[in-house]
Amino acid sequence: MNTSAKIFVAGHRGMVGSAIVRRLADRGYSNIFTRSHAELDLMDKRAVADLMFAERPQFVFMAAAKVGGIQANNTYRGEFIYNNLMIEANVIDACYRAGVDRAFFLGSSCIYPRDCPQPIREDYLLTGPLEYTNEPYAIAKIAGIKMCEAYNSQYGSKFVSLMPTNLYGPNDNYDLDTSHVLPALLRKTFDAHRAGAPEVVVWGSGSPRREFMHVDDMADACIFMLESGVTGGLYNVGTGSDVTIRELAEMIGRIVGFSGALRFDASKPDGTPRKLLDVSRLAKLGWTASIKLEQGIASVIPDMRRKLGVA
Repeated sequence: MNTSAKIFVAGHRGMVGSAIVRRLADRGYSNIFTRSHAELDLMDKRAVADLMFAERPQFVFMAAAKVGGIQANNTYRGEFIYNNLMIEANVIDACYRAGVDRAFFLGSSCIYPRDCPQPIREDYLLTGPLEYTNEPYAIAKIAGIKMCEAYNSQYGSKFVSLMPTNLYGPNDNYDLDTSHVLPALLRKTFDAHRAGAPEVVVWGSGSPRREFMHVDDMADACIFMLESGVTGGLYNVGTGSDVTIRELAEMIGRIVGFSGALRFDASKPDGTPRKLLDVSRLAKLGWTASIKLEQGIASVIPDMRRKLGVA
């Protein structure tokens, strides 16, 4: 692989995009470029096209998105579908028109039906109803996948869709109103431990099962796909194993040293009962995740402390 190839990473300030930039640099790629939101509004079609034509990247990673946990997804439904549709449509179309060699569209495992068989295979897409709480986001991501497929079919583009499981890691969002379940639980438990609180309240029953992957593994998978030469298709990216939310909460408690009680608030939504990805398609190409969950969670605590301004 030519490490001097020009690569654009959209969404480089987010958790996934920043991990991709780090991993590319670690692999010796020397011609990476990015743009902040202040420099480039990805919802501005003309601005995105102008950038692509001016820079002419060979490869593009589409890691930019409006993201959030159950509460944010369910509250800002209009913003989640509109913003994500506009971002992906502008970037994918500009990639085609500017002659990008290959582009990688990053989505989410919430694209799959709420009650589909487990583990979830790529061909389960569009076989049943979605989970209501994140349906607008999921529909936007499904549209991105289908846009990549359609452009590949009609124009001969080489666009690949990568669907990660629940991610966590450096540069995560720890805002309790908008974060995903793992960083939210980590923040709650960390705060409770520091305050000497007697309990931590966990949303839902604790019974749903979820798969979690460190973002550095996701970035590693992205670079693997870049270097593998794959030119199209949909691939799940995950660890192949899951835990209950209760098990996750107990694990986080052990890691941060919290000795209080866990109280599960069953009045809050559980979301999808189980979400475990079948990762055999990617494994057959030669890639598997390597960071264990407990090790990964422990490794992000310094980053969380920094973001929260705690010494």
